[in-house]
Amino acid sequence: MNFGRYVPVVFMPTLILGSWAALAHPKLSSTSTQPLILKFAAKVGSQPFACGTTYSLGKPATQVTPNDFRFYVSEVALLDAKGKATPVTLEQDGKWQYQSVALLDFENKTGACANGTTEMRDRIIGTVPKGSYTGLKFTLGVPFELNHGDATLAPSPLNLTGLWWNWQLGYKFVRLDLQKPATHSSRHSSQGHSPQGHSPKSHQPTGAHGQSGGFLIHLGSTGCAAQPPAQTPTVCKNPNKAVVTLPRFNAAQNIIVADLAQLVSKADLSQNQPKTAPGCMSDPEDRDCQSIFAHLGLPFKSQPAIPQTFFSIK
Repeated sequence: MNFGRYVPVVFMPTLILGSWAALAHPKLSSTSTQPLILKFAAKVGSQPFACGTTYSLGKPATQVTPNDFRFYVSEVALLDAKGKATPVTLEQDGKWQYQSVALLDFENKTGACANGTTEMRDRIIGTVPKGSYTGLKFTLGVPFELNHGDATLAPSPLNLTGLWWNWQLGYKFVRLDLQKPATHSSRHSSQGHSPQGHSPKSHQPTGAHGQSGGFLIHLGSTGCAAQPPAQTPTVCKNPNKAVVTLPRFNAAQNIIVADLAQLVSKADLSQNQPKTAPGCMSDPEDRDCQSIFAHLGLPFKSQPAIPQTFFSIK
């Protein structure tokens, strides 16, 4: 994935938003739209997220060091005072954004994050129709029509095989890998792990993923059915796409914070449910996912969805 440099877009004082659907309406001129930059930050409680930093996380508190932290956001929209959503038209930069999908990347391929990419991305750039907006809404995940294809042939940023399971399951909407400090010398690759398609014993963590290993959080769709010989499913029983709504948001003043400490605040990172993938790989039978799904605002088995706490406004 060859990333070049991008030119920052200056956000104008008056907040204005746009729509991906506007690409189908060429009559929408630049005089009726305004540039928009949505800034994100990765935090670990009050601390900034950084590759190579060891944090005490989970319950009970466990010493872990991040190996990766990336996620896809799509269907971005701004909300007016009545809650009406206006879709944002994303800049089609050929690197970080494609159609309605944007990649946020907080690792830099250094130290423990050797499996990632050198460049980082902390913002979404686009346009919106001129108007008054008071909130933000987006989906943590990839739309179904873009989620099930061949990542090796896909346009950037959907061409990262490290964020892809396979044709049937699609992309990892979130990839967050945590390792215990003692295992950093054991470089691992979790690209092949998926919540389905392997026997339970094949998910038993060993080596770098063993008892002294790590806790991986890979969010994606499960229960995706396709009729042979087709590779692309027609439906997924568990889409696992989280819709995030953030009221009282001003793009000129606020930053969207993804808080790793909050996401795993009730998760036991020191152990793994026997005969399951290391950490949470979105398997609906893996109890290691229960509290994490709750913080993402997703249902888990009989547990209904509750308001998400992973994202906040600063």
